[in-house]
Amino acid sequence: MLRRIVERRIQPMITKAASGLHRIGATPNMLTFTGLALNMAAAWCYYQGRVTTAGFVVLFAGAFDALDGSVARLSGTVSRLGAFTDSVVDRYSDFLIFGGVLCLFARRGDMTGTVLSLMVLSGAFLVSYVRARAELAIPLCNVGLMERPERIILLAAGSLFGLLTPTMWLLAVLTHATALHRIHYTWKTGRGM
Repeated sequence: MLRRIVERRIQPMITKAASGLHRIGATPNMLTFTGLALNMAAAWCYYQGRVTTAGFVVLFAGAFDALDGSVARLSGTVSRLGAFTDSVVDRYSDFLIFGGVLCLFARRGDMTGTVLSLMVLSGAFLVSYVRARAELAIPLCNVGLMERPERIILLAAGSLFGLLTPTMWLLAVLTHATALHRIHYTWKTGRGM
């Protein structure tokens, strides 16, 4: 949802950056896996308690997630296999960054934060899983507020502004609300087909 609003405004910048990356020979998979490596670094920063640094790294990694698809379109290499790879790597990235947050809370002995992290991890995976399964029954299921870009922006903002625990509460609620919204939407749409 937020993606559609923001993309219209930043798409010219993304296209320009993607064009430059394409000219120097960057491939979509290079960008996808660079994003994964950066998310590993962010996870390590969370584990070490360097939350602000992790927030910056998460945002930087998110830029690669935005660029890989644009480079694929510019280079004419858009494919189902590429989309599959991107989606799988995104799930690993989600696991790494939210797992890093979980480890931070666990190291501090913060049981509430640890449980919240588990809730966010499961919610993030369910948002993606419900969509994948729903689109076997209906043409498209991209409804709901908390898609991956929204989760990343919210986590980064909470990290940068010292509001990690309240952000995790918000993510825990909104990821599961999005998954439930998608389930409801699929049932409603599927019955009308």
